[in-house]
Amino acid sequence: MSKEPIQYQASCMDDYDPSSMDAAVAQKHILDSVQAIEDVETVTIRNALGRILASPISSELDVPGHTNSAMDGYAVRSDDLPSAGTQRLKVIGTAFAGRPFTSAVAEQECVRIMTGAVMPLGSDSVVMQEHVQREEDEILIDDQQQAGQNVRLTGEDIAKGDFVFQSGRRLSPADIGLLASLGIAEVCVIRKLKVAFFSTGDELVSIGQPLASGQIYDSNRYTLWSMLSELNIEVIDLGVVRDAPELVEQAFKEAAAKADVILTSGGVSVGEADFVKETLASLGQVNFWKVAMKPGRPLAFGQVEQAYFFGLPGNPVSVMVTFYIFVQAAIEKMMGGEPRPRIRLQARCKNQLRKRAGRVEYQRGVFEVDADGVYSVSKTGAQGSGILRSMSDANCFIFLPMESEGVAADAMVEIWPFDSFR
Repeated sequence: MSKEPIQYQASCMDDYDPSSMDAAVAQKHILDSVQAIEDVETVTIRNALGRILASPISSELDVPGHTNSAMDGYAVRSDDLPSAGTQRLKVIGTAFAGRPFTSAVAEQECVRIMTGAVMPLGSDSVVMQEHVQREEDEILIDDQQQAGQNVRLTGEDIAKGDFVFQSGRRLSPADIGLLASLGIAEVCVIRKLKVAFFSTGDELVSIGQPLASGQIYDSNRYTLWSMLSELNIEVIDLGVVRDAPELVEQAFKEAAAKADVILTSGGVSVGEADFVKETLASLGQVNFWKVAMKPGRPLAFGQVEQAYFFGLPGNPVSVMVTFYIFVQAAIEKMMGGEPRPRIRLQARCKNQLRKRAGRVEYQRGVFEVDADGVYSVSKTGAQGSGILRSMSDANCFIFLPMESEGVAADAMVEIWPFDSFR
């Protein structure tokens, strides 16, 4: 019997693998590699929420379109405002929003006016109704009023010809309302990014089907579909692909013909039935396939024809972590906008966290804010990459940097709230 020692390969259980890429380097490499799509389409503003503007927008009118009252009250001439004591003014009519008062306001006269109504000719200030004493057809005002108060000027919000939005802006609900206020019914936007995805593995079964011995339900497809659906893109589900080289190759070709981005889960490690990386190398190019992180070390990035490819790990938590950390920002850039900034907070960690130096870790946690506005965080139990409940129960990542050797209870840690990814 030979006594020659076995030469181990680095595995996902090891704290350091010299062939793994630094996570920050991998993030930068991905974002530097992907390019935004350029195809555009015109959509109604009701269908433009979350879309990326393809061209700048300027205003063809003033907003507001007329000088109007910001309050319910009385439109007066500033010359009639008393510098001391009080002043009586005669009420000569009423101005409603959409129904202006058409006569001019003369000396020591005023007009009852509603919010949004056009300021009557001759008036330039509004005294709010709570600051007026009304006596039949007269009002009494005091010396606490200011010239020009409670009036919104023509073009005060947006002047005709002003630039409103630059291209590349992701349209929010407020943006849609602003477009409507300008009378803009349609906008030119970047077409929706197309992302195709599939799972690999003979052990996977779609929900609704009975499980045989050794089989599991394919949760990754539903997780990926949900995360992709939040990004306002076109999602193409290619199902489960069995562990056969010809089937994996066929799935890649179909995905590349339909999509701008291809995502897979599983099949990128070193197992004998893991064909994704091997097939990708024959059809396109692999830029890297291991990242110094936990969970999620076996992450492949490359290109198949014109489509960018992300090969995510097979474990459910690893799928979510690698998607949020690497894939989502790349998709946001390809959509035509800038990747959204991720929130980073400092929090007091209630638990001791174990870790060795050599890779970054994204542990799952629940953070909360106490009465003094101080953040604290607790980990969500067992942190194994197959324990999807650790993500379901969490509301943040607890980020532990490469050099960290663990965290003592009550120490400060950096947390990344999930809300900044959604």
